[in-house]
Amino acid sequence: MSSDDRPARLGRPRVVPDTASGLSPRDQILDAAAALFVENGFSATSTRAIAERVGIRQASLYYHFAGKDEVLVELLTTSVRPSLDVVRGLEERVPGSVSAAGALAALVLIDIDTLARTPHNIGTLYLLPEVQGDRYQGFRADRQELQDTYGRLGTRAATEDVRGAVPPALLGGILIQLAETVIQLRRTGEVDEQDREAITGACLRACGLGAAAVVAARREAEALLAAAAV
Repeated sequence: MSSDDRPARLGRPRVVPDTASGLSPRDQILDAAAALFVENGFSATSTRAIAERVGIRQASLYYHFAGKDEVLVELLTTSVRPSLDVVRGLEERVPGSVSAAGALAALVLIDIDTLARTPHNIGTLYLLPEVQGDRYQGFRADRQELQDTYGRLGTRAATEDVRGAVPPALLGGILIQLAETVIQLRRTGEVDEQDREAITGACLRACGLGAAAVVAARREAEALLAAAAV
């Protein structure tokens, strides 16, 4: 049996040496794994290496996770679930108290911020061959739901010309790819306010909206997010 195939929940958790980080032992494992997956690749990273990076016994890692696949699933899920959780409530308010363009802009901004916060830019691992396996079906379903939401909101916000030329499924794919430009931007530096504005504007313009409509949607989105944060 390989070191990554051992059963979950073996051993007792122990205090992680790096108590100054403010992270729980579980979150320290996730952070260390994210760094190693991005630095060395998923296949080349063992649970032993993750445990050593954190400063715990390998058995203690198995108390929290069944193996590195479970670690990666959780990391990937954190890159899409926050966006879904917020936008589900917003979409229900369209076209009542929220415009489709405003909801779409809010989704883009949420997605940008979510991807900008993922530990060690874990979004770079979306295309790993392993992520196409059955163990990652939940993550893929979440991301597909997010893409479908982009498609629905984009279609509702789009001009008649765009709606007639671009099916919702294709539009959703275009919009989520634009939002995920954040992943590439993080390779060379931090994502700043100009990046957020440019990506949001690009998504709205892909729906055919003009300059005035883009500005209005962005203002509405910022107000919606500010209210949601209260």
